[in-house]
Amino acid sequence: MRRKISKVLASSMLPGQKVPNMDISGLALHSKDIRKGYAFIAIEGKNSNGNNYINEAIESGASLIISSKNNLGQLPIPKLIVKDSRKAASIIAAEYYGHPSKYLTVIGITGTNGKTTTASIIKSILCDAGYKVAQIGTLGLITNKNNDSTSLTTPDAITLQKIFSKLKADKFTHVVMEVSSHALDQYRVADIEFNIGVFTNLSPEHLDYHKTMQHYFESKLRLFSMLPNKSYSVINCSDPYGKKIAKKINNKMISFLGMEQDSIRFKNISLTVSGIRGKITSKKNEYYIKSNLLGSFNSENILAGVSVCDTLGIDRENIEEGIRKASKIPGRMEYFLLNSGAIAIIDYAHTPDAYNKVLNTLKNLILNDGHLYVVFGAGGDRDNNKRPIMAEIAEKYASHCFVTPDNPRTEKLETINKAIASGFKENCFTIFSDRAEGIESAFKIARKNDLIAILGKGREKFQEINNKKINYSDLAVIRKHQ
Repeated sequence: MRRKISKVLASSMLPGQKVPNMDISGLALHSKDIRKGYAFIAIEGKNSNGNNYINEAIESGASLIISSKNNLGQLPIPKLIVKDSRKAASIIAAEYYGHPSKYLTVIGITGTNGKTTTASIIKSILCDAGYKVAQIGTLGLITNKNNDSTSLTTPDAITLQKIFSKLKADKFTHVVMEVSSHALDQYRVADIEFNIGVFTNLSPEHLDYHKTMQHYFESKLRLFSMLPNKSYSVINCSDPYGKKIAKKINNKMISFLGMEQDSIRFKNISLTVSGIRGKITSKKNEYYIKSNLLGSFNSENILAGVSVCDTLGIDRENIEEGIRKASKIPGRMEYFLLNSGAIAIIDYAHTPDAYNKVLNTLKNLILNDGHLYVVFGAGGDRDNNKRPIMAEIAEKYASHCFVTPDNPRTEKLETINKAIASGFKENCFTIFSDRAEGIESAFKIARKNDLIAILGKGREKFQEINNKKINYSDLAVIRKHQ
């Protein structure tokens, strides 16, 4: 696709610059993605500065450099200086691809926990109603036919607009996407036109990046600040931060779990080892819920999904059936019966709040004096304050804890494990330098009626060590014992 650069850049460049009369054939943020005729947008990141790769981009065929750095010197190709290269990337990408999100119903979900499950529930309901739906998030890009994995909750601005353009061309009707705080703070979704914004909850996470809870909250709030007046905000009003958001938004709000008379909630609910049963009431309808998802936190995710689809006017039968079909979300409280009679559960939980919710649920599901064993670790180069807290929570519920690597990245494993171990009060843990060995050790002592919670990685297919992704899967270890 070729576009006139003057049309694409009009709203993002600094005044006084002359835009060259030229076409561009594509956009890229990474020099390795450059093809002949592309515009290279240089972004200064935390770990990498795009301006350092300008020469490489030119050698690869870039025909234009866009940067927020004034003193780039003489270049053999045209350059344009913008105020903020992140904002510019979002604006330029949306213009280049023709603002494709305008032609789709887009539902954005933000919050610390529950984004993936809520997105999966909404997608299941909309598909049951006959719509063509794509899901974007930590499970990758999921369409009716394909699942293209990514390592980011929310892709960069150019990738997103390219995805939306393809979905529009393929006649998709709805996109359900997880929106991370990083994406909001870095303007990756600034030019996506959302029809509905969803807030699940907020608890300490990503403080290595945000530094304070206030900044973390303000990043999440940005999703609702950018919603057009005709859109809807679906807010968990039982969460203190949800209440704050509810006071600040200007568009139509749908509350769930709130104290308001018309807040969507469970009228009655049963939580068992078989799943969630109950009746949800909204202003318009009553929904009879039957789900194999486990735990009270998943009842909140179901409420969020019902709130969105009730707002969209989806028929009651489709909502009920869609929830029933969304019975197993990959890597989210996903359980597997082992040869020993024990059950292994994998979950992406990697925050203290998620640990509390998952482990409390599992502890209450144990039958006949069974034991709960917990396999976990903590990511390297990330918020280290949560490490001892997660150990304290795991110890509270577990008969024994197995501390293992979980994407140590460039940080020494010994440093991570020392921080985790400082949270244990009793000597009820074992440390492993190999995650598979830790899981195998838990399986060796587990018997019928025991549960083994394997937390942190979900269905990830790698360990991130020293800037390399090494093939590894919790699920592959489990499969050997079935």
